[in-house]
Amino acid sequence: MSDVIWAALVDPHRRAVLDLLRERDHSVMELVDALGVTQPTASKHLRVLRAAGLVRVRKDAQRRIYAIDLEPIAELDRWLAPYRRLWNERLDALGRHLDAPAEDDSIEDDTTESDRES
Repeated sequence: MSDVIWAALVDPHRRAVLDLLRERDHSVMELVDALGVTQPTASKHLRVLRAAGLVRVRKDAQRRIYAIDLEPIAELDRWLAPYRRLWNERLDALGRHLDAPAEDDSIEDDTTESDRES
């Protein structure tokens, strides 16, 4: 997997662009409005995402329409899968531990009745 992809995902604005593109394709101006950034800022982020292969662009008359490219995302998912399994296994083990009955429910309290009343 390319370090360029990771570098592109570091910036929260670029992750926000991908979140928007996950819903549907957007023009640059739609992204500008949704993100609350200037057009040059949005274009800079889109350039980085294109260079990483995370988005693709098509022309529609005078507008540029951006779409998410799923292949690099699938590559990230494949890379993350073993870590996801590791966490799931550990969380399952924790769940089993928490669901297990206490080893000794009859542990006696060292305090006496008079200590509790104090």
